[in-house]
Amino acid sequence: MIWILVIVFVVALVLRYPIAFALGLACLVYLIGAGIPLILMPMKMYSGIDVFVLLSIPGFIIAGNLMNQGGLTEKIISFCNHLMGHIRGGLSLVNIGASMLFAGISGTAISDTASMGSVMIPAMKKEGYDADFSCAVTAASSTVGPIIPPSVPMIIAATLSGLSVGKLFLAGAIPGLLLGVGLMVVAYFIARKKNYPKHPKSSFGQVARGFVDTFWSLLMTFIILFGIIGGIFTPTEASIVAVLYALVVGRFVYKKLNFKNVQVVILDSMKTSASLMVLVGFANLFGYILITEHIPQTISSEILGFSSNKYVVLLLINLLLIAVGTFMETIAALLILFPILLKVAIAVDVDPIHFAVIAVLNLIIGLTTPPVGVCLFVASSIGKVSIGKVSKAGFPFLLVSLGVLVLVTLIPEISLWLPGLFTD
Repeated sequence: MIWILVIVFVVALVLRYPIAFALGLACLVYLIGAGIPLILMPMKMYSGIDVFVLLSIPGFIIAGNLMNQGGLTEKIISFCNHLMGHIRGGLSLVNIGASMLFAGISGTAISDTASMGSVMIPAMKKEGYDADFSCAVTAASSTVGPIIPPSVPMIIAATLSGLSVGKLFLAGAIPGLLLGVGLMVVAYFIARKKNYPKHPKSSFGQVARGFVDTFWSLLMTFIILFGIIGGIFTPTEASIVAVLYALVVGRFVYKKLNFKNVQVVILDSMKTSASLMVLVGFANLFGYILITEHIPQTISSEILGFSSNKYVVLLLINLLLIAVGTFMETIAALLILFPILLKVAIAVDVDPIHFAVIAVLNLIIGLTTPPVGVCLFVASSIGKVSIGKVSKAGFPFLLVSLGVLVLVTLIPEISLWLPGLFTD
């Protein structure tokens, strides 16, 4: 019966069904074929979303959309331009730097690509940057979002494993910074080679004013992160604090929020949150079926039967997750594979927090990996460039991302140092 589940799921994906509905259809066919009462379907779906920490996801989505609608993107881009615009190819560095700052608000790679790309890609093309390079650097920089806190994939990983959300947020900070800096180095050398333009150097006063303009939006990330770590509020409470903070800043500081655009933000956030919760519900049912068919034990025994060496096992897991990440959205892949692979990692003495960072990093790199990386398609559609050209231009950035993945995999302290510092 398990093959029916897999075949229906794959066929549904090929027919371009949304992943949530592909999962749901596969589960429905399996339950009917196995003669299992269909009442199990809503029961397992409800139990999958009836988790308190998951309530934080709609809150962070609303907060991010409020800050974006309230003028955050423009403020961040302006500040980064004052800091780095005078460097050769400065606008590409601004693109990456803005994504690093915006990442703490959006928390997802696709939203970062769409939000930053709609502003940065046309601006870069207008200043003389090649269209394929502009799209590639935008897609690559968006992978920082799900690593730097607050991160929706990290919240999902915490929910699936029972790990601390605060510790996972901290664990992603240094890998996220390494990834951002690595992408900047590559962008700079490509810019020098192609002689991309640069802006006049900004004065200290302009930099200071840019920082003041951006300060209120950046402060939200620190309030969320250190509020959770300090035990002041739970992740769910932190998301509500973030919403209230975003409303106040957007309305009274940036003065761009009004009743009309707040309505739009809430409706968009409801759609995003609802689609995500449906995905979580169906994934829980899918996971239940896999457990009843003993699939996790089979996969675990196969991997461990091949080798019990920690680094060989991590290499196999990395290859699997990179491959899955190229065609499956990060959250869906986490929901299906993370609980299974976590048991394998623990069996070879990999720290669960370290493994969570590895898993998320793998899957977001997959979003920019040809041939079907979702962020590549989003960027190419904005820049009106073929996916082939964007993929070719993005290859140096992909190599850097893989290099950071190797470092994070081989050196656990990159992920574990900050959590240990704040919790010991």
